[in-house]
Amino acid sequence: MYNLDVKTAIRQAGFFGYEVAAALGISETCFSRQLSRAELSSEKKEKIMGIILKMVEKRAEKGGV
Repeated sequence: MYNLDVKTAIRQAGFFGYEVAAALGISETCFSRQLSRAELSSEKKEKIMGIILKMVEKRAEKGGV
């Protein structure tokens, strides 16, 4: 299984793949394929992890969980 660290980060942050895909500006299908077909480059992983962090911060600002 590829990209377990990214998938785990999404789950632990309390988001779904489609939410991260939307934040990245790509379709859920495209994002799912990227995660399942091959290990992402470290640059892409860093970008996704940064997006997840921003999403968590934004949710905290709104008073979410």
